[in-house]
Amino acid sequence: MGSDAGSGHPRGGRLLAPAVVLAVVALDQLTKAWAVVALADGPVEVIGSTVELRLGRNTGGAFSLFQGMAPILAVLATVVAVLLVRAIRGAAGADRWTVLGLALVLAGALGNLGDRAFRSPGFLRGAVVDFVSVGSWPTFNVADAAITVGAILLVLRAWRRPADEG
Repeated sequence: MGSDAGSGHPRGGRLLAPAVVLAVVALDQLTKAWAVVALADGPVEVIGSTVELRLGRNTGGAFSLFQGMAPILAVLATVVAVLLVRAIRGAAGADRWTVLGLALVLAGALGNLGDRAFRSPGFLRGAVVDFVSVGSWPTFNVADAAITVGAILLVLRAWRRPADEG
């Protein structure tokens, strides 16, 4: 009727990417707003000191690389977001896992771009709010997690594709 379960190109399939992007960006921004208020007085231990909610602000890129380069990172994130939108449109007939992976990466990029655009100290110089601290890993946020999960999905899908096509 309205669905082709194998291809991921049903009527509802066109809504997968926008729904994922909107949901993840909303969750990302809501959790960051919560973290700024709730964690201002210090970290909260979730599992001892191994897993904590700890407020951090990152003016750099992933793993706090490229500190102080927020304007350049914001422009790069904008370019990546445009490319991801095009990739999602091009993947309209692809399987849902590919579309989901692309949508998660786009959502994460947009979530962190929102911080760079609108948070202190100013437009395109804003610091990304990070608040999840796990062991020795750098502190991260929902957007970072979405990018990571999306990238893993895309790598797994690309790795499995030759066997699927054969």
